Amino acid sequence: MSKRALVKYLQSLDKADLETQVLELYAKFKPVRDYYGFVFNPKEDKLIEEARFKVSKEYFPTGRRRPKARRSVAQKAIKHFLTLELDPALLSDFMLFNIETAMRFNARKPSKQEAFYKSIYGSFEHAVHFIHSNGLKAVHWDRMNKILDEAEEQQWYNAEGFERTLANIAG
Repeated sequence: MSKRALVKYLQSLDKADLETQVLELYAKFKPVRDYYGFVFNPKEDKLIEEARFKVSKEYFPTGRRRPKARRSVAQKAIKHFLTLELDPALLSDFMLFNIETAMRFNARKPSKQEAFYKSIYGSFEHAVHFIHSNGLKAVHWDRMNKILDEAEEQQWYNAEGFERTLANIAG
């Protein structure tokens, strides 16, 4: 169904029918509940802290558990935050936190998987473009450069990509 057709359909409903449909959507679909929960009670700081905790636990679990180091945990959270249109300053901070955490983990136990380095570089590119497009470059410039320095220090094969990505927005 196109957006235009949806608008036409919604306009044809009376208020009671529209309310009933929204309540049914709320009852059936978790993303709808999440959305309305966020719209009416946007505890952005709490969401970010929970996500930070999950990412930290992925790489540095408590007790004797082995780290899972799944990059998808952070990517899923970022995608969810983008859907909710979270404050760009908070989201960009979380994006960089994710990269920094993965790099700290890699400094302790270097990955042998090329996919790890590609994924973190992709996350860095995404974060840099998000930061640049939201006018937050001045706020995060030092952190982005520290990430570049860390990639070079750990001798990542794609460290030049990090450098090129930053150079593209430096001007």
